[in-house]
Amino acid sequence: MSEQAKPAAPKAAGRAGRNTELPEHLKAYKGVWVFVEHDRGHVHPVSWELMGQARILADKLQVPVAGVLLGGPDEPLDAFAKEACAHGADRCYLVRDPVLKGYRNEPFTKGLTDLVNRYQPEIMLLGATTMGRDLAGSVATTLGTGLTADCTELNIDGRALAATRPTFGGSLLCTIMTLAYRPQMATVRPRVMPMPRRDESRGGDIVEMPLGMVETDIVTKLLEFIPDASRSTVNLAYADVIVSGGKGLKKPENFKLVWDLARVLGAEVGATRAAVQAGWTEPERQVGQTGKTVRPKLYIAAGISGAIQHRVGMDGSDVIVAINTDPNAPIFEFAHYGIVGSAMQVLPALTQAFRTHLDRRIRRAA
Repeated sequence: MSEQAKPAAPKAAGRAGRNTELPEHLKAYKGVWVFVEHDRGHVHPVSWELMGQARILADKLQVPVAGVLLGGPDEPLDAFAKEACAHGADRCYLVRDPVLKGYRNEPFTKGLTDLVNRYQPEIMLLGATTMGRDLAGSVATTLGTGLTADCTELNIDGRALAATRPTFGGSLLCTIMTLAYRPQMATVRPRVMPMPRRDESRGGDIVEMPLGMVETDIVTKLLEFIPDASRSTVNLAYADVIVSGGKGLKKPENFKLVWDLARVLGAEVGATRAAVQAGWTEPERQVGQTGKTVRPKLYIAAGISGAIQHRVGMDGSDVIVAINTDPNAPIFEFAHYGIVGSAMQVLPALTQAFRTHLDRRIRRAA
């Protein structure tokens, strides 16, 4: 074959070879969907948090919001759908089938991908829970689309979903957009988004679709549910008051001061990654990028510098009180109240002051 007759070499992978234009057949995709996660008769609160965010995104795009519910024939999907509409959905898509009783990746992936292929949403949001992370990855792979995981902020740029998440170990925030594929998918951790106000007057359509799958098609079998009796009862993500400690407390004995204040306030105890890695408290209490995201009414941070890895997990708190010996610590840049001083001195003083104040209120009430 002559040089002139040789076919052109394929473009090398890299920025110049990427397609950033949305193909014509994908421009028909419209709407923002939320996967409503439920288990054993209860909807995970992250689904309603995402519904409120979906409403904001959809209003910017001037498109409807839909909830997606998959479950068994005897599960209260209609009641969950009604609740989804009260939290902002205009429509709910339901798939009922015996094989959807209890989460398994294979039937849930088929149900969700079938719905997407038929009704064509442009954005799909899931909670970054154990179930949501597992399902989102397999659905994105099946659909051949992009997925941004563990987002801390969602916005609209043109018609693209601008999904922001921490990267490089939490030292940077990057915004990712899926320009040439639909749907655009993202997972968001619980408590990153505020809980929307519930509106009982809102209603919406319900659309049902069959799954078309039999038990013998599924490799994984759900034999029995055995609750973990030793599971930690820490409910950090939904606590109203949290007292957290960091490495500024110097040694594990001083972490007891955090517990003392938390007991007086009826608060949960949190910690930085450094404090957890040092063995001062259990991993379930870690707040930050690699821990829990929290939105309490009051967050007291003792001996915490305020690095971005910790900040992304707690800066949605209504009121942040920071205690640190370093007046230039980053946490003072976003805390509502700052106390420059030793946490080992300030924490006992706060504990005593709160105890005295609360005892006085109890005596008055009596």
